[in-house]
Amino acid sequence: MTAELVRGQNHPLPHTRLEIRVSAGKPVVAGATLGDEDGRVPGAEWVAHPGRPGLPGVEVSRQATADHRIAVELDAVPAAVHRVTVLLALPLGPAFPVRFGSVAAPFVAVADRDGAEIASYTITGLEAESAVVALELYRRRGAWKVRAVGQGYAGGLAELLADQGLDRAGELAAAVQEAVAPGLARTVGAPPPRTTEVRRSAATAAGGTGGDPGPGPGPTTQPPDRTAPQPPAQTHDGPVNYTHPGRQSVAPPPPPAAPPAEPGRPPVPVAGDATGWSMEERLYNQVWGMFEDLARTAAAYRSAVDFAESRLDQELDRALSDPRSRIAGSGDAARAAARARHDQLTEQAREVLDRDLAQLAAESDVVEPALPAAFARWDNPVWHAYRVPMEVPMALRLGDLHLPERPELRIPMLIRLPLERGLWVDSGRATSEAASLMDEGRIRRLAMDTAVAHAARLIAVYPAGDFTVHVIDPAGSAAAALAPLVQSGVLDQPPAAGAHGVSSVLAKLTQRVDLVQMAVRGGAADALPPDLDTAEQLLIVNDFPHGFDDRAVTQLRYLADEGPAVGVHLLMVADREDAGAYGPVLDPLWRSLLRITPVPDDHLADPWVQHIWTYEPPRIPPGSQVLQQVLAQVAEARRTWRR
Repeated sequence: MTAELVRGQNHPLPHTRLEIRVSAGKPVVAGATLGDEDGRVPGAEWVAHPGRPGLPGVEVSRQATADHRIAVELDAVPAAVHRVTVLLALPLGPAFPVRFGSVAAPFVAVADRDGAEIASYTITGLEAESAVVALELYRRRGAWKVRAVGQGYAGGLAELLADQGLDRAGELAAAVQEAVAPGLARTVGAPPPRTTEVRRSAATAAGGTGGDPGPGPGPTTQPPDRTAPQPPAQTHDGPVNYTHPGRQSVAPPPPPAAPPAEPGRPPVPVAGDATGWSMEERLYNQVWGMFEDLARTAAAYRSAVDFAESRLDQELDRALSDPRSRIAGSGDAARAAARARHDQLTEQAREVLDRDLAQLAAESDVVEPALPAAFARWDNPVWHAYRVPMEVPMALRLGDLHLPERPELRIPMLIRLPLERGLWVDSGRATSEAASLMDEGRIRRLAMDTAVAHAARLIAVYPAGDFTVHVIDPAGSAAAALAPLVQSGVLDQPPAAGAHGVSSVLAKLTQRVDLVQMAVRGGAADALPPDLDTAEQLLIVNDFPHGFDDRAVTQLRYLADEGPAVGVHLLMVADREDAGAYGPVLDPLWRSLLRITPVPDDHLADPWVQHIWTYEPPRIPPGSQVLQQVLAQVAEARRTWRR
């Protein structure tokens, strides 16, 4: 059971391999310091931050995002370390809040590596502070504990670091902010109208997003308020202004008025019943709201059932311990009354749940047909009227999510575009119940089919010329699955095979990341080579790590870490057990990717109540030619665009 901590409270840690989850609603910088028994940090080399994310036993994110996963291995920290302090700070810039009092209270949770939450803490009471010590893990008599701290600093990160004993705290704070600046430079709400010049500048300016890390309905971010979502963050000064005209100070328009409900009946659901500047944004926010409503409805039901069970246990215990229960069957009557009260409470909770689920199902029936192609399932008729878009959508459907209370009620899992994290399609059999029932060859084929479906959707929702796909298939084992991409002509180059093909593609993309990073940091986007492909780049990797030497593995890790900020994204198809020979070296790679599965699997948790959701991968209807038709239109649009 999760311990919900208040400020100053501590809790024992039963494990030493931990994951610290941070959810802040707005981009924040996350870091950690390693201190001695008095909590003092000997020097800057004992601080894990985006510019230096890895220390012995600690690894933090390289970017400022609204959600973080900090990996901690307490057995691996140096013996002199008695305290691991987790800190949060707001990024600098005119587009971002300057104090924690103006944003939602950050939420921090400590979980084991299997995802089971041990303790959580909501950091309340912050006002003018722009940096805060969230919590600390400390060693006491050989055992580790976690303490909720919540100490804020109005002087920002520099004051926080100085308070921990660092001499040149100001310089280190500046270096931390500089390290996250490239990723923040493309914090966008919606992209600008697309022209050739804008495409070139956009890609050279950084190619990825950092502000809302993402996923719409999914396991990583805080949802928008169903009634009043905030306007997207504004960008830093740069070669391209990605902000929506007029969003700096004007709230988005309210949703259209819904038809009046009949007396005594629930409101009639309407597609687009959420705030937003466009129908697309209103639908995105509405799906978020449905996701949150389902999570909270299920949480309320489970809580009510748990209360009924707990009350039944207590009443049965009292009946058994009461000597009078042994007289004339009074004990049987007391037990029967306790069970009757339990059944009544459970039935009441179920009635409320069924009512709420029915309303959500009715809303889903209205919203699903109205979704644009980027949000829609492959069987939606909108794909049969598909036309290559002129602008990038704000999000992409990655599959569906559902809970056991109503498996048929499925919420679209939307992730923001451009992608902030790479994707990993798990082709292993050991981590999924459905996969364990299949033979190895079948699950690998399904995994590659799933990856191709995701890649095709990404290609289809970007304007012509704005998205380039590369494929690494070392042994050529995915030829059948890759046929739609190859035969349609949407690939600029055939899939790379063999060790030479692997090294050639990785070298090309690594060089692109290096060049764009240097251009962004130096403010010299115009100095990039004229033949540089300015489109977003997607690298599909099949059957990793086969065909990869140590250098190739290092390059792949580099692309996973640095690529998203400059428009280079990974889509890996791999079984983690195949890479077991690398040991913990690849742990950061797996953590940097969003794991999805080719079969239904319950491995994703929501950011509010940590329900475990079942993920359903996208499926193309059997016998349908929709994928080939869409890719054919994309290929033709690209040929026209290049003329």
